[in-house]
Amino acid sequence: MTIQLPLSQINSEIVDPDSDGQPMADNTIQFRWITIIHYNLAWLFADNTDIFVAGDLLWYPVENNRKLRQAPDVMVVFGVPKGDRGYYQQWKENNIAPQVVFEILFPGNTPKEMERKLLFYDRYGVEEYYLYDPPKNSLTGWLRSQLFLERIDEINGFVSPWLGIRFELTTETLILYCPDEQPFTDYIEVQQQLEMVEEELQKERQEKEIAQERAKRLEQLLREAGIDPESNG
Repeated sequence: MTIQLPLSQINSEIVDPDSDGQPMADNTIQFRWITIIHYNLAWLFADNTDIFVAGDLLWYPVENNRKLRQAPDVMVVFGVPKGDRGYYQQWKENNIAPQVVFEILFPGNTPKEMERKLLFYDRYGVEEYYLYDPPKNSLTGWLRSQLFLERIDEINGFVSPWLGIRFELTTETLILYCPDEQPFTDYIEVQQQLEMVEEELQKERQEKEIAQERAKRLEQLLREAGIDPESNG
């Protein structure tokens, strides 16, 4: 006898979509800020394999609810491995919610939309939420108290408990400082730094492989000459 699953059950097993149909950014200013924050945080935590940094990635906090989702401009998750993902399904990540999220405001964002985002982040476990409006040079932050996200009274000079970065609002722009007090750099410079590190690692791997091949060849030549390379004599 053939058992036919209900359509609702079949649909629940469909892979979650990896896009909400919205563009990553509506203008160059918003895109620049998203990439600056994303790349600098990726650079900051490049050596830690259990810190995941993503930009514009759909986050699903509850299993079997494909409509309940949000795509922070930048999110940071401590306690999960780095690696590419089509989306962030929290129940598959030891049920760890992103601890820190950033949103970059753009003209198309409505107050109602941003209120929904704040409620979403509050309800589903975000510890720190930062909202920056580049044209107005306005930064707002929320930090989780015992039960909910509470607005940070004095954001200028505030240091993120999770990230260790410091926020400084000048009269013209926002400057973010790494724990070593070095300011965030342009995302292109950071990308170049990441590429340089990767090239150096690749060069080290190649040099190690060449050294190993030379050692093997020398050992072979010694054996062919009747010399035991492992002998101490």
